[in-house]
Amino acid sequence: MQLDHPDDHLAFVQLLTAHQGRLYAYSLSLLGDPDQARDVMQETNMVLWQKASSFTLGTNFAAWMLRIAHFQALAHRQRQHRQRLVFDDALVSLLATEAEERDPLVDQQARLLHSCLEHLNERHREILRIRYQDDADLETLAEQFGRNVNAIKQLLFRARAALVDCIRQQSKSVAP
Repeated sequence: MQLDHPDDHLAFVQLLTAHQGRLYAYSLSLLGDPDQARDVMQETNMVLWQKASSFTLGTNFAAWMLRIAHFQALAHRQRQHRQRLVFDDALVSLLATEAEERDPLVDQQARLLHSCLEHLNERHREILRIRYQDDADLETLAEQFGRNVNAIKQLLFRARAALVDCIRQQSKSVAP
């Protein structure tokens, strides 16, 4: 079909729009996912438009459209399969074992951190809480503490250093 004639162009657009529901239903039946079905539907519409000159008016538009949709769905599934990261059972078991082994260590580190935060002076504890728990930037901290940004940087440095020293000391006493 040539799209040079306005009537042919209009007829093709009418066929295309009239069959969108069927195209979506077909794509959904092949893929089972509404988002993927819409993607394939769009890809199919692009191919249909590009190949409009190969369609002959009066022939079975639905069969032609569904055949193209079938190939688009297959190509989509292949792309999806290549993009998926699939772990085999051995890797999953290994990851689970490592997670189980690390769990006590993480709990111990969390206890040390909590204990050392309690040992910090009130000012250091407060600036660390506002900076990291409340996610405040340096300018906000400077405003809240009535200091300039450089003074806040220095205060944060000292608070973190005190925290690190405490954790190191307590780790030595807890180590087996």
